[in-house]
Amino acid sequence: MAEPVRNIDVCVVGAGAAGLMCGIEAGRRGRSVVVLDHARAPGEKIRISGGGRCNFTNLGVGPHAFLSSNPRFALSALRRYTQHDFVDRVNRAGIAWHEKTLGQLFCDGSAKQIVQMLVDDLRAAQGDLRLGAAVDTLERDGEGFRLVTSDGRTIACSSLVVATGGKSIPKMGATGWAYDVARRFDLPLVETRPALVPLTFEPGLLERLKPLAGVAVDVEARAGEGGRKGAFREAMLFTHRGLSGPAILQISSYWREGEAITLDMAPGVDVFGRLKSERADNGRQAVATALSRVVPKRLAETMSTAEGAPATLADAPDKTLRRLDEAVRRWTVKPVGSEGYRTAEVTLGGVDTAALDQKTMQARGQPGLYFIGEAVDVTGWLGGYNFQWAWSSGWAAGQVC
Repeated sequence: MAEPVRNIDVCVVGAGAAGLMCGIEAGRRGRSVVVLDHARAPGEKIRISGGGRCNFTNLGVGPHAFLSSNPRFALSALRRYTQHDFVDRVNRAGIAWHEKTLGQLFCDGSAKQIVQMLVDDLRAAQGDLRLGAAVDTLERDGEGFRLVTSDGRTIACSSLVVATGGKSIPKMGATGWAYDVARRFDLPLVETRPALVPLTFEPGLLERLKPLAGVAVDVEARAGEGGRKGAFREAMLFTHRGLSGPAILQISSYWREGEAITLDMAPGVDVFGRLKSERADNGRQAVATALSRVVPKRLAETMSTAEGAPATLADAPDKTLRRLDEAVRRWTVKPVGSEGYRTAEVTLGGVDTAALDQKTMQARGQPGLYFIGEAVDVTGWLGGYNFQWAWSSGWAAGQVC
């Protein structure tokens, strides 16, 4: 015997940060809410984020930290539900937190506390969380929608909120379902690509840089062309595939195939002046030894060899020292690609903001259909910004759906 149709006000597909937030807010308005997810546990990206401590927001949230075809689209939601509003929610839940570098806020304990807070709030708002239930079919049903789930149940709702995220980290269950829904309802998409992701090199360059695998160095990294330019001063890590670390993840959102990136591996340091001074004080020391006072030893040795530096500083003319300065402070290199969605923290692009109302997140020309979170063409910097977009966009939709 077929299961009866369940009629509700709001069906949220996706039990991640944005979806749970939306379900909570809609439930608090007295709306009947079901939050669906094909995963067996809610908030999996929350759970693994920040090394298991969840970098849940950033004190520096602002439009400067978001990429989009329309950078101003996110302003309405971010201003109406701010990072401070979410911190207040965390405080009310009794979750201890601390600030790290660059305004990043982390739980003192486990990220599971954030997930539990959201699940508890959804339950308190009379929302129903259904896990292990994928959407098999979706269709318009009058002014609302009808969904059939993988467990054979049918849901009829007046509002459908798509909060399934992007393609990043497929092992966590990420899919392009949100984009499929957008296409079905004739909504435009901005081309998607992995973002906040390590960059890779071609085999020849990898072989030359093999001795540097595992070396970390603070850098100022630059990438992008035209109006798409990013510059970040954070840590970088040489890997067996290319480059990683916060600085590289940040600029990966601005980099495109065929472009070079520029790295200053001694930001703020006059490398030429430092080496010249060392030469005057102790010309008998090795060039690499002097350079290792500016950058890590293995990097100093690799750079010295690559630039053909003589054995000692005394034998190194000014032009050699200037070449080393250029190599360290303006290393320009062309990646061949990225590690892809497998390791990307987020997806760049998505549902075109031109098709959405910036205040409600409702699709234009499609009453009752909403897109929130990572599924939308709004991508934040590394450091809690994408979670804040999830909280803010989920909150905005939850006020009206």
